[in-house]
Amino acid sequence: MITLDHLAVSGETLAAARAFVEDALGVAMQDGGQHAVFYTHNALMGLEDGLYLEAIAIDPSRPAPERPRWFDLDRFTGAARLTNWICRTEDMAVLNHCPAGAGTPVDLARGELRWQMAVPADGILPFDNVWPATIRWQTSSHPAVMLAGTGVRLRRLTLTHPDAGALQTALSAVFSD
Repeated sequence: MITLDHLAVSGETLAAARAFVEDALGVAMQDGGQHAVFYTHNALMGLEDGLYLEAIAIDPSRPAPERPRWFDLDRFTGAARLTNWICRTEDMAVLNHCPAGAGTPVDLARGELRWQMAVPADGILPFDNVWPATIRWQTSSHPAVMLAGTGVRLRRLTLTHPDAGALQTALSAVFSD
């Protein structure tokens, strides 16, 4: 099944996404890095309870990828904001219990980190991107333990969607208790 791994704040630029997080929380983010395949880059912030927060944007120094970017970043416009929640699993077969369009696993790496992320062919997650992205870490160390402690804790994550009942039913099929 799946459990919460991290949150993503998207921006038209990484500077905008990073500033949004730092201004809202009063804590500096750490430099992340570049992502091959989707040509994005990020900054990171460690949260309590083994979670982390990611500011992410298209990397303008890289060419357009051969496929749509994750997190629907190709269509992102406007002010930086929380756009995605990412849940981890030990077995990508959990995708068999997710709504159609939850994605297929893509092998990714950044530095020593290795992971698979389920990415929809069009980059858009089910329920108008309210569905969580699914990740399976393939390294023994999780990014949250590599980040400086900030004392910031996620207290609550509230999802809204016009068909909240269907979203809740779909989530109950994959969420760990």
